[in-house]
Formats: sequence, structure tokens, C-alpha cells
Amino acid sequence: MSTTPNDTVMDLTLSFVGFVLGIAITLSIVLLFPLNHTKYKTSSFTRKQNVKKWQPPQISKGLEGCIGNTPMIYLRTLSEASGCTILGKAEFLNPGGSSKDRIAREIILSAQKSGALPKGGTIIEGTSGSTGISLSLMAAATGCKCEITMPSDQAVEKSNLMTLFGATVERVQPAAISNDKHYSRLAESRAKLSQENAMRNNEYHCSTFYTDQFENLDNVKAHRTTTGVEIWEQTGGEIDAFVMSAGTGGTLTGVGSYLKEQNDQIQIILADPTGSVLYHRVKDGVAYTPQQSEKTLKRVRVDTITEGIGIDRLTRNFTEYEECVDDALRITDQEAVNMSWHLLRKEGLFLGSSSGLNCTAAMKVAKQLGPGHTIVTVLCDSGNRHLTKLYNEEFLQKNELYVNIDAALV
Repeated sequence: MSTTPNDTVMDLTLSFVGFVLGIAITLSIVLLFPLNHTKYKTSSFTRKQNVKKWQPPQISKGLEGCIGNTPMIYLRTLSEASGCTILGKAEFLNPGGSSKDRIAREIILSAQKSGALPKGGTIIEGTSGSTGISLSLMAAATGCKCEITMPSDQAVEKSNLMTLFGATVERVQPAAISNDKHYSRLAESRAKLSQENAMRNNEYHCSTFYTDQFENLDNVKAHRTTTGVEIWEQTGGEIDAFVMSAGTGGTLTGVGSYLKEQNDQIQIILADPTGSVLYHRVKDGVAYTPQQSEKTLKRVRVDTITEGIGIDRLTRNFTEYEECVDDALRITDQEAVNMSWHLLRKEGLFLGSSSGLNCTAAMKVAKQLGPGHTIVTVLCDSGNRHLTKLYNEEFLQKNELYVNIDAALV
């Protein structure tokens, strides 16, 4: 059957009309049923004109080169629930599994450069766990030995990892900082004893080096020169608030002070667990909690499931830049538990208790600021070192804590 010119014209006309109708229907569906996205789009995040673009190295040199330059994770469920853009700095992706890798690198390399830590020397530190893990790896990478003292109430996974990495670990009974048997003071006294022995033996260099993570300002320096810079570049300078907890105080004030220098309108907010003195320091200017009683105190901190954060004294790494901290929030153990399990089940992120506490605080700040703001927090460490406590429901129940994922975003 032959086709006439009129039939061809008619076919082309119908095809064109169908094409136009298809586009019209598609646009109508998009307009009537828009996708539920917050303002954040990974491909088109607004950047300030004068902010350098984040560019991680393509090839890293050994362990030290692998530390830092961690990605920023868009926390979808938190962002959608709050109407804000909530981002988590993925510090758990450091080779040692936490942000403490940064301070371990800074302190050890600086000590080796100055001669304070001789080749093949011994690194000594008192830690609740994560710093010890990072120091153990740095010791292995630099040909040093490592001796760690830590409180016995911290998860056993941490001491197991340090031992595996080659460190000598002693777990001691928890004690107040005023007690000579406090884990940090024990480490310090052992380092001093080694130095005294070296002097008596007329040794030119002491073979031991006390890292002193709470007072050594190389701690806060590491975050002012790396973590803070990365966050500023990754967000393109579009950040309204930075919120996180504090252990030594180095990350909070290091990142906070750097961000304030770039834009003094950015809010820096402390998230503090029950029993820590820092909340009252920020709120009232006095480091005191109701759980404290001078001289009669057996242990300053009340029991908490969170590890490595909250503190019973002021440290130099906190006070050196504490003026950058604008406000503080108190977060309960139950809130931290709910959020940690929510992040695992709804975001696929297996993180520690401090990350749960940080993200809870980020949600509270988002609600305070209102929709449309950008809040950054820190995802401090992996959940694999919290299996016997945070991710052990029997342990939680014994401590009157329960998993309620639905309550995390309320």
C-alpha cells in the first residue's frame, strides 16, 4: 500500500504532538509532586567566592599521609526531619578509626623534629582509648614503642586493639583527677620518673616522651590547621553552626576558632554529656557540676555510656581558645543511645556513642536555628570499639537504657 504526501505530513504531525504532550505531562507530574529534598545538593552546593575548593591528595605517603582529608557526609534523615542541611565530618574513616589520628600525627612528628622523642623511643600516654589506638599506630609507623594507661571501665575492644598494634596497655581503676592513681596522672608520673632516671645516669636524651594530649597545644594546632580548614573548604564557607562534644577540647576549639576567624557569625556549640564540667564552664563561667564535691570526691564524673568525651577539669587545649564557644547543650545517655542506633539502622552508619551525642545536639541546634541552615558536626569514631556497651542491649538494660530509634529525631 502506497503512502501519500498527506499521510506523511499527518504522521509527522501526530509524532510531534505526542512528543509535546509527553513533555507537558512530565512537567505537570514534577510540579504537582515535587521530590522531598532539602536545599543541599552534592553537585551544586553554594560556595563563597573566596573559599578554596577542597582537594584531597591523590597519593598518600604512608600512615601519616592517610590521616585527615575525611569526607563530609550528608545526613539525610536528620536533614529531612529538620529542614536544615546537617553534615557529619567522617573522622571514623581515619586509618586509626577516629579523629585522634590527627593529634597523634601532629604530636609525634613535632616531638621527633624537636628531638623530644628520639628514634626508637617510647611514647607514654594516659587515654580513655581512641588516642591510645592512634598513638599505637603512629608508634609502629615511626619505629617507636608505646605505653598506655587507661581506665578499666572503658570498652575492652579499645585495649585489645592497642595491644594488637604493639602497645603495652595497663587498665587501672577509675579515679578523680585529684587522685595520683588517675590514669592520666599515672602516665605522667611514669614519664617523669623515666626522665629523672636519665638525668641520674647522665644520659643526653631521655628515651621516653609523654604526649600529654590534654595540655599539649599540638593537639589544638592539628585541628586548626587541618580539620577546620577541611570543613571550611568542603562546605564552601556556607556553614551556620558547628556543634560537637569535647574530651581534651582540642577538636571543638581548634575547629571552632578557625571557623570563627573565617566568619565570626558561625555559631560554635558544645555538646556535653551528664557530669562533665564544660557545660557549666560555657554557660556560667564556672567549671562545676552538682555531682562534684571537693575533697570528698571519689570520682568526679557520674557514670555515662559515652566514652572519650566530657571531662572533670579544664585543659589547656580547651581554655586556649574557649572564647570561640558560644553556647552549650546537655545531652543525656538515652538520647545518645537512640541516635547511635538510628544512625546505624536508618543511615547505615556504624558509629560510637560520641557521634550519637553529637548528632543529637546537631538536631537540637537545627531546631533552634530553623529550616534552611547548615549545621556541621563530627562523626568521631567507629562502632566496632563499642560492641560490649553501646551495641550490647543486655548491657544497656542493666544501665536502664533502651533502644528507641523513633525517638532520635523527635
